[in-house]
Amino acid sequence: MEFKELDPLLHSQLRLAVVSLLISVKEAEFTFIKEKTNATAGNLSVQINKLKEAGYVEITKQFKDNYPQTLCKITAKGIEAFEQYVKALQSYLK
Repeated sequence: MEFKELDPLLHSQLRLAVVSLLISVKEAEFTFIKEKTNATAGNLSVQINKLKEAGYVEITKQFKDNYPQTLCKITAKGIEAFEQYVKALQSYLK
């Protein structure tokens, strides 16, 4: 039996939570993700940047009613990585 390698980027609990969340909603505000994951703003910011550097998420900064707003969106590469991660995990369950 061969075990598939797990993507180290998605093997972090918070990054996996962010990607899982974005898979279901496609796009979300930073504050929404922060609320759902119970992460600190600093830690979440670092982890989202790691996902961005990998090309798994896109980040758009804009203003809404004079307040800065950060939108995070899953990319096709991010969806693919998540699906591969899930398949790899399933290989451990067989």
